[in-house]
Amino acid sequence: MFFLRIATLVFLIFTCSFFNQIHGRPHSHAHKKHLHPISHVSFPPSPAPEAVSPTYHEPAVFNVRSFGAVGDGVSDDTQAFKLAWDTACQAEESATLLVPNGYIFMIQSCIFTGPCKSVLTFQKIDGNIVPPDGPDSWPRYSSRRQWLVFYRINGMTMEGSGVIDGRGEKWWDLPCKPHKGINGKTQPGPCDSPVAIRFFMSSNLTVQRLEIKNSPQFHFRFDGCQNVHIEMLTIKSPAQSPNTDGIHIDNTNNVKIYNSVISNGDDCVSIGTGCHNVDIRNITCGPSHGISIGSLGNHNSRACVYNVTVSESVIKHSDNGVRIKTWQGGAGSVSKVIFNNIHMDTVRNPIIIDQYYCLSKNCLNQSSAVFISAISYSNIKGTYDVRSPPMRFACSDSVPCTNLTLYEVELLPAQGNIFTDPFCWNAYGTMQTLTIPPAFCLIEGNPLSLPQNDVVQC
Repeated sequence: MFFLRIATLVFLIFTCSFFNQIHGRPHSHAHKKHLHPISHVSFPPSPAPEAVSPTYHEPAVFNVRSFGAVGDGVSDDTQAFKLAWDTACQAEESATLLVPNGYIFMIQSCIFTGPCKSVLTFQKIDGNIVPPDGPDSWPRYSSRRQWLVFYRINGMTMEGSGVIDGRGEKWWDLPCKPHKGINGKTQPGPCDSPVAIRFFMSSNLTVQRLEIKNSPQFHFRFDGCQNVHIEMLTIKSPAQSPNTDGIHIDNTNNVKIYNSVISNGDDCVSIGTGCHNVDIRNITCGPSHGISIGSLGNHNSRACVYNVTVSESVIKHSDNGVRIKTWQGGAGSVSKVIFNNIHMDTVRNPIIIDQYYCLSKNCLNQSSAVFISAISYSNIKGTYDVRSPPMRFACSDSVPCTNLTLYEVELLPAQGNIFTDPFCWNAYGTMQTLTIPPAFCLIEGNPLSLPQNDVVQC
């Protein structure tokens, strides 16, 4: 009996071992269906990391309040802004410099420099920014020609729901300003006034959805820049505020200025020398001095402007509409300019070329001039102030304007029924349709000769 039990136990052990070996073998069909082994792969970390796109990173936010800015409108927040800028500029990835809502930050004249390491640096202005209050409050050793300067920046967007207030009233009242003296005469004394925002030697810039007002001088100025996109700006200052151009560009190309409202005491947009490929569209301008190319050629300088288009815009209650202005004695050229689909509302000089531009009565006649050619005016309609002709083409005695074309131009007096004839002097061009009033004063064809001058080579 004992030996029977031993034999039975051995048999059972052998049988279990045999079947375990059978089930432990790999089977091509049964392995995935029946085998449920415990995984020996290490568990993922908890929580699992989020998937991140290899081409985009959420920008780091640098709030100026975190760098010591107070925002009470009185404390000097300049150093806090500069520290926040420097930190954002040195960030390895995209960065946002945040000016938070609900605060007023007072900043002295300063320069925000690049180039930045970050892929894209934003300046998000949701709070209000102001400078020191007038010339007497301006720091003695700070520049009186500029307030906020952005230098050598590549790839920056400035936007926000806040307001940049230049506090220009006390600057406008300096004795040297033209409107302060009798009959426009100025009085002696310092006259420098700061540009509110200046971009210098920068590229790939976007300025959008901002309100800026009451600049001591120009509101925006772009010098030596390229690839500039400006959109949905509100710029405003009183009609009598001197030299408060809305947007001024100089030696700047590939510029787009769209969908903005500008009312100020000087040009809504002014285009200086060295500018080309400029597209201005859907601008509401006025009261102001209009949209201007120039002034060019001052102090016998050479100026070149070409490929400029102004379209789909309104100019109202302004001293000028679309204007080209040059000094006698200059050189260079203005060419390939299109003014199209522009409505004039009570504008004193809706269409004007003035090659005798002068700020006093003491400018001497000179023989050389900036050459103006290939200027097109189409679908320019509305009303004009009868104190001045609706069209004025005052071209140089020695360098006439050529290839001026008018198409669908209809300008009626804002008051009364008296039509003033256009004025032309040494202006060559054609009416492709009959204008109102007719511009019969244009000379058909081309001048017999033009001065051999390198100005044509711009």
